[in-house]
Amino acid sequence: MTEERLIIPRKTNNKFFLMIAIGVVLLIAGILLMAAGGGAEHGEGHGEAAAAGHEAASWTKRLFINLWLNNVYFTGIAIVGVFFVAVQYVAYAGWSVLIKRIPEALGYFLPIGGLIMIVIFLFGGHDIFHWTHDYLYDVNDPRYDPIISGKSGYLNFWFFLIRMILFFALWILFFNWLRRLSINEDLHGGTSFYHKSITVSAMFLVVFGVSSSMAAWDWVLSIDTHWYSTMFGWYVFASWFVSGLAAITLTVVFLKQNGYLKMVNANHLHDLGKFVFAFSIFWTYIWFSQFMLIWYANIPEESIYFLERLGPNFKWVFFVNLLVNFVFPFLVLMTRDAKRQMIMLKIVMIAILVGHWLDFYLMMMPGTMRGDAGIGFIEIGTTLIFLGIFLLVFTKGLTKASLVPANHPFLEESIHHHV
Repeated sequence: MTEERLIIPRKTNNKFFLMIAIGVVLLIAGILLMAAGGGAEHGEGHGEAAAAGHEAASWTKRLFINLWLNNVYFTGIAIVGVFFVAVQYVAYAGWSVLIKRIPEALGYFLPIGGLIMIVIFLFGGHDIFHWTHDYLYDVNDPRYDPIISGKSGYLNFWFFLIRMILFFALWILFFNWLRRLSINEDLHGGTSFYHKSITVSAMFLVVFGVSSSMAAWDWVLSIDTHWYSTMFGWYVFASWFVSGLAAITLTVVFLKQNGYLKMVNANHLHDLGKFVFAFSIFWTYIWFSQFMLIWYANIPEESIYFLERLGPNFKWVFFVNLLVNFVFPFLVLMTRDAKRQMIMLKIVMIAILVGHWLDFYLMMMPGTMRGDAGIGFIEIGTTLIFLGIFLLVFTKGLTKASLVPANHPFLEESIHHHV
């Protein structure tokens, strides 16, 4: 089987660098505007923020929260790539062999994501997480919070940092392990690497099941320290997973349109479309279950989470979130033909990637920026910087091995896949 190597043209890399440069310019413009007009522009809402025990928003706070938001979002897409590969191995799946190098390459962002996350937490933790302030645990301080103090056994600086480092260390370990086995299979053939990959994948899935939920509690849920939801780990996973599937599908479409992945056909696209369709419904099911139970019980300490998100600042995001992440993919991908057409898949996948970024925005901004939140130069600039870096790392990862895993035992099955 002839190998298929991806060559990234210099023009494409330049586009990614341009994306980062535009992001930097927008970010600096946003910071300057906020620093210059902060007092006047963001005066409103400071009273309520102070009353709630939260600091008034500054440009540094907004910057750290945007860095955190984007890093959590893109790290999720990266780890979902590894998760997708592991699931295919454990399920003995044959259909996905021709596209497996794409989710594999997503994992190359994990070391960068881990490093960025540690740095943001060390320098901007106070701006993102209310529970990091010492006065909350001092009984003699008027700002003492018995609820947050009661969670100090789990939510404390060192344990949080250790968990973060441990999660990334395990994820990177398993990513490198699976990637190495995959490339060795190309070089040496045989089925031994395939069987080892199944064992490693099974171990990874156990680790991922625990670590992904805990990461969701740590990195997203603990922003709203008083509030909790037993479904939150599933909710963040569902949002990550749909975003990861959309990234994989979009990459397959782009590569096909540029003359690569010649053996990938409409049947593979159809299966990817079915995955996205199904898990968009799964995300909505988790969203509805969490919302409906809290709405029906109407307990103040639970319903406050949704009341904040249905307030004037976030109401439009709340409904756009549902429209883009459920209604749009559900209606468009319902037919067999739509799931087999590259143009339809491209439109839906781009919408989903934007939609789930908004989903993470909605999870994080009300508990941090409150009345001072918005989508401006800082938000767009930070996202463009992360997107550019992610695409540079991901595409470089794709070039490191053949796009076709030449010696995979199920390669023939994938080539002749039909649905």
